[in-house]
Amino acid sequence: MFTKFTDFIQNKLNGPLTKLANQRHLRAIRDGIVATLPLIIVSSLLMCVAFLYNYLPQDWALYTFLKTHAGMILLPYRMTMYIMTLYAVFGIGFSLAQSYKLDGFSGAILAEMCFLLTIVPVAAPEITDSLKALAETNTELSAFFTSYTSLSGNYVIPLNNLGSAGMFVGIICSFVAVEVYRFTQVHGWKISMPDSVPPAVARSFESLTPTAIIILGMATITMWHGIDVHSIIGNLVKPLISAVNTLPSTLLIVFLIMFFWSFGIHGDSIVSSLARPLWLVLIDQNAQAVAAGGVATNIATEPLLQWFVHIGGSGATLSLALLFCFFAKSKYGKTLGRTTIMPSVFNINEPMIFGAPIVLNPMLLIPFVCIPLIDTIIAWVAMSLRLVNCAVTIAPWTLPGPIGAFIACGMDWRAAVLNILLIVLDTALYYPFFKMYDAQLLKEETEKEEPAEAAADAQ
Repeated sequence: MFTKFTDFIQNKLNGPLTKLANQRHLRAIRDGIVATLPLIIVSSLLMCVAFLYNYLPQDWALYTFLKTHAGMILLPYRMTMYIMTLYAVFGIGFSLAQSYKLDGFSGAILAEMCFLLTIVPVAAPEITDSLKALAETNTELSAFFTSYTSLSGNYVIPLNNLGSAGMFVGIICSFVAVEVYRFTQVHGWKISMPDSVPPAVARSFESLTPTAIIILGMATITMWHGIDVHSIIGNLVKPLISAVNTLPSTLLIVFLIMFFWSFGIHGDSIVSSLARPLWLVLIDQNAQAVAAGGVATNIATEPLLQWFVHIGGSGATLSLALLFCFFAKSKYGKTLGRTTIMPSVFNINEPMIFGAPIVLNPMLLIPFVCIPLIDTIIAWVAMSLRLVNCAVTIAPWTLPGPIGAFIACGMDWRAAVLNILLIVLDTALYYPFFKMYDAQLLKEETEKEEPAEAAADAQ
């Protein structure tokens, strides 16, 4: 029965799922968002530093300095992670255009332009004579109007939708812009220049037609007809984001990742590619809440899985690597443990998954699938009870578990403790299955050695 099921997964599902993971639009989303991770990591670390004073004694000089300059420290965050969609759209457009063998930079710029045309500038209110008269009697109000004068009557760009709130509009705009670009190229709706013209200049002229189509089309929709595409898309996506931020949906995501890995299919590439835009919205909401002096409340973020579920890689296999390294009696188990322990510390576990192997190995598949589900429940309860802060940043995934958890949860030492406790628990849960498998390996090695020794004695 297990063999038939395995054959069905590998022969019927492996191909379609691999194609899904490599589908050009999904790959473009993945590439664009992954390209923003350095910005998110560095800027959100600055945010953690800005609010580090919450964990310091009030009589420390560092406390006073950080509290006084928190706003200045947060400025790089506001120009990076706070407007992350602006960067992600460029990467998505670049990747999608290249997948069509089009000029990547032209696709990226067209995508950026299409997205910005959904951000409708608004006129800053003018200072009326009655307000000026009122300001003459109030020093604070007068100082405010003095700084506001440069904006009064001019157009300003709302920043809210440049961040995670506009992520899904940004994705759609990237697709629309590049598809318009591709359509004009395929059907010859472009201005072609002689071969003697430099390539950069020729590409600029080729982009004139899609540029005109996108500007006129998007301006007609958003600026001249006043259609708020962000509200429309936001209302459609809001139930999906809310559904993802629940324990049942998180357990389902974890189970699907482990299920695909069980058959040698890269579960993270398939499931995470679909869930990452939603995770990014949730963690950005946490970061904005903390930056505003509030508390992060979204639990179902990617760092939850990264630092409290997949400790050492998918399946929490750091614990299994520790067991093989220090407790294996079989020669193969000892060698496997020494080989995989260091990669597992840095969350690289393909050597363990395919070396043990865990894939298609019923003896190790049970803990491989079940332990991450148990870790998910424990971490969720801990964050729900505020025993551990919810994640506010994405720490580099190659950090050792306790360090990554500490950083991701805003320098919360309790997150590091929870990570260590989960490693201990996972080791205990893996132990009986490890013992059975190691005993099986030892038995097989003994059976192979006995005939070899008998043959040597006969000689």
